[in-house]
Amino acid sequence: MRALSTRNEEPQRASRPFDAHRDGFVPSEGAGVLVLEEMARAQSRGATILCELVGFGATSDAGHLVQPQETGASAARAMSDALNNAGLTPADISYINAHGTSTPLNDAVETTAIKLLLKDRVYQVPISSTKSMIGHSLGASGALEAIACVQTITHQVIHPTVNYEWPDPECDLDYVRNQSRDAKVDVVLSNAFGFGGQNACLVFRPFEP
Repeated sequence: MRALSTRNEEPQRASRPFDAHRDGFVPSEGAGVLVLEEMARAQSRGATILCELVGFGATSDAGHLVQPQETGASAARAMSDALNNAGLTPADISYINAHGTSTPLNDAVETTAIKLLLKDRVYQVPISSTKSMIGHSLGASGALEAIACVQTITHQVIHPTVNYEWPDPECDLDYVRNQSRDAKVDVVLSNAFGFGGQNACLVFRPFEP
């Protein structure tokens, strides 16, 4: 499908989401597990509650076997549905963990979708791609990125999008370029956009006893 990077001579620099010279994703291996529990049960057994999963949204573009919908409308609706499910609005978002695959089409479409969602706030919300550092582990990537979101809330540090060197006019948002950032992080949106526009979004926030 020509979706993989061919930057084989520099593998450590091959995954470069949102960079103008991105040329495809870098496959990787990995696994991650999150324990989800009802609040009352977790409290009754004295569990250490890291955060709350408060919203979920999913859509399907149903337009192409592989490519996402170029308008970004379906992905934007998945994000909006997740926020609605959480009883929140785009104004509440502190940080977005992007799907950010380093493919030319995905990153441009995700940027467009985020602009549709955030409107006037779009340049105020930091965004970063975990895949820039660990590659694309396909089925495991959603869990790994959810864990990254939990860690962002726990430590109040946003990890960077590494290898971002050449700005792309189509991708002009705050991608937390190359260096982590201390920040007040409350509501986190996690995007997972699969082949053909299988869009799933999660919303996390700190646990408040």
